[in-house]
Amino acid sequence: MAESSFFRKHWEGWKEFWGERFSFLENYTRFTDRDQPLPSWSASDVEEFIASDPVHGPTLKTAREAAKYAAIGSVLGAVTTAGFTWKYSRSLHGAGLSFAAGAMFGWTFGQEIASHSLQLYRLDTMAAQVKFLEWWENKTGGR
Repeated sequence: MAESSFFRKHWEGWKEFWGERFSFLENYTRFTDRDQPLPSWSASDVEEFIASDPVHGPTLKTAREAAKYAAIGSVLGAVTTAGFTWKYSRSLHGAGLSFAAGAMFGWTFGQEIASHSLQLYRLDTMAAQVKFLEWWENKTGGR
């Protein structure tokens, strides 16, 4: 048998290390590693789940509201940084890069603001998302 490459040995050594740190991703594997993906859902489906589940419904509603904070932060960050760059440099590629970076930074700041103002640190949003996916899978018959 041939020797493993340097990269293969390196990957095998770190796979377990990073697997432990990202073990939370295993919560979603039964929904992402399917032969056929779950059908798309609408906002009314999510609202139906929120109304039907007294434990995880309010948490999911709060998580959806936090995503709105992040989206608003992303828009504000993108527009302000690109505008500032365009005003002072008149560089199209610089404004484009500033737009992209501002969108990422704005999303991050918006998510942090939502996390503190909506007290997301007290909620288990991942469990609520998994419960919604389970509910959706059962409702659609596991298609």
